[in-house]
Amino acid sequence: MNTKAYLLLADGLLIEGKAIGKIGTSGGEICFNTGMTGYQEIYTDPSYYGQIIVNTTAHIGNYGTVVDEQESNGPKISGIVVNEFSEGYSRKTATESLQQYLEKNNVVGIADLDTRKLVRYIRSKGAMNALISSELTPDQMKVELAKVPSMDGLELSSIVSTQKSYFFGDPNASIKIAALDVGIKTNILKNLANRDCYVQIFPAKTTFAEMDKWEPHGYFISNGPGDPSVMAYAIKTVKDILAADKPVFGICLGHQLLALACGISTYKMHHGHRGLNHPVKNLISGLSEMTSQNHGFAVSEKDVENNPDVEVTHIHLNDNTIMGIRLKSKKAFSVQYHPEASPGPHDSRYLFDQFLEMVREEELVK
Repeated sequence: MNTKAYLLLADGLLIEGKAIGKIGTSGGEICFNTGMTGYQEIYTDPSYYGQIIVNTTAHIGNYGTVVDEQESNGPKISGIVVNEFSEGYSRKTATESLQQYLEKNNVVGIADLDTRKLVRYIRSKGAMNALISSELTPDQMKVELAKVPSMDGLELSSIVSTQKSYFFGDPNASIKIAALDVGIKTNILKNLANRDCYVQIFPAKTTFAEMDKWEPHGYFISNGPGDPSVMAYAIKTVKDILAADKPVFGICLGHQLLALACGISTYKMHHGHRGLNHPVKNLISGLSEMTSQNHGFAVSEKDVENNPDVEVTHIHLNDNTIMGIRLKSKKAFSVQYHPEASPGPHDSRYLFDQFLEMVREEELVK
């Protein structure tokens, strides 16, 4: 396929390349991921809903796609930007090429770009809206790009969340966990199920009262897309979980919602953290860990300092942003990054054990 495609950024930068995936037009916030592998996991992560992903890895598509490596029921991204795109693949377990996969799932993309130069540009200018098109002229693209909503103030979790509750794991497991799905990844559920948990996953706008009817031993608040500050419904649910003094663990968006439930604000970052190689320090143990991250919003450092009940547990070693908090008066903690990361790194999976240890201690106290 040698169809021409264009990438247009909100500040006017126009780049020409080759069309990949579906022939069409798609817009969203452009951001980059520094992971060297795991492109299918990235594309199917609900947290990327409404975003165009620039893969910094030079070669994309070379190992095809596999159903088991999806983090949801299909791609959630708005589009992809890559350097060298491979329509063939070498992995024998792959079921189809990335090109076939993108076409089937209606994902628009562009290749043959200098992604290294583009990433440096985004790092300098900041995340912004963009449009990919393999069917419109640059002038027509300007009109369409103006219609793309800003990620700041955008509520997206109710779009990607399950519409009906469902179960995951062994019904005979010893621990029952209620998970609020605001964009949950499948590998989170696998990590809980592998630790003797039976999980009921609830739609984003489920109240605490509805979840509590199942009488779970603990609560999990998932990752997800969009601006956390506009999610009043989820903030209220987390507040009610805390008021009932139930064990709770949040990841990524769940971390931000826990902070907001405690009166701590969030803010939009310049270009966010996205990749598999972000260094984080655990301030409790003193140890560092390599982490997988995907977020464009962060928790206010100043608000945390002014809240005597909230303790910072993890910080990002590149920019000192808050990566984890815990409440001193409640059985609640959260992290901004992804301990469930697949294909990796796996340095932070102890957090699931920490959560379940807290749940078991609560049950012993009862």
